[in-house]
Amino acid sequence: MPELPEVETVRRGLQPSMEGAKILKAEARRKDLRFPFQKDFVARLEGQTVAGLGRRAKYLMADLTSGDVLLMHLGMSGSFRVLKDDDKIAPGHFHYERNHDRAHDHVIFHMSSGTAIIFNDPRRFGYMKVIARNAIEDEPLLKGLGPEPLGNEFDAAMLAHSCANKKTSLKAALLDQRVVAGLGNIYVCEALFRAHLSPRRLAATLATKKTAEPREHAERLVTAIHDVLNQAIKAGGSSLRDHRQTNGELGYFQHSFQVYDREGEKCPTPGCGGTVKRFTQNGRSTFWCPKCQK
Repeated sequence: MPELPEVETVRRGLQPSMEGAKILKAEARRKDLRFPFQKDFVARLEGQTVAGLGRRAKYLMADLTSGDVLLMHLGMSGSFRVLKDDDKIAPGHFHYERNHDRAHDHVIFHMSSGTAIIFNDPRRFGYMKVIARNAIEDEPLLKGLGPEPLGNEFDAAMLAHSCANKKTSLKAALLDQRVVAGLGNIYVCEALFRAHLSPRRLAATLATKKTAEPREHAERLVTAIHDVLNQAIKAGGSSLRDHRQTNGELGYFQHSFQVYDREGEKCPTPGCGGTVKRFTQNGRSTFWCPKCQK
């Protein structure tokens, strides 16, 4: 499942073609993806200009001049590609030929910018929905999401307060979208390693018991989360299976993984001498160094 850096990379790739452009024609070539399309899905899009293209957690959000918002989720295998009038897309340095089976081109937006934006999703776990902007706070898909990890509100004090009374593991707390939005398994493993914190540590230990003030390792963890997400976005995300950028390039942050998918390798922490281990935690693979992560 694409995580925050992958979705942010896609947002930046779509922005030049979508933002400020009008949707001249919208095609929904199926009745559904993961969920059925609304009956008025196409009608609410055609003729509308995309005033802004944002992201909330793992969702892309296109603000329309009508007052609606187009909510888009990539699912497990969804990807966008942007074609110009000449039906060509310029390959990049990490170009990879994605699935070009037109049977999986389920949604197409023909833009006034002279591009066609195509959503391809072989597994059909992605979805799209048009929501009125004034009803966005009550939207079930978005309601209850925690702060953005790269937003101004997210700091050690907020994280410590959110975890103060939790009896779950630190890793489970970070994967809880109500605590912090957009983090997934890969980047939680990497951030915990950089902060030298065990994924098995109790989440409540980030805060002092009496006042719920952030401890030093809460500060360390927030810094690690910021660093790993910013580096991953700069690298175009991580391409393990299905993620591709809109121009066909692979993200390449996976080459910078320090523990994720590195089971049996030497710990990269200087002087540690430990070995990266893997165990199953809450149904997900956790990668860590038991020697330097406490």
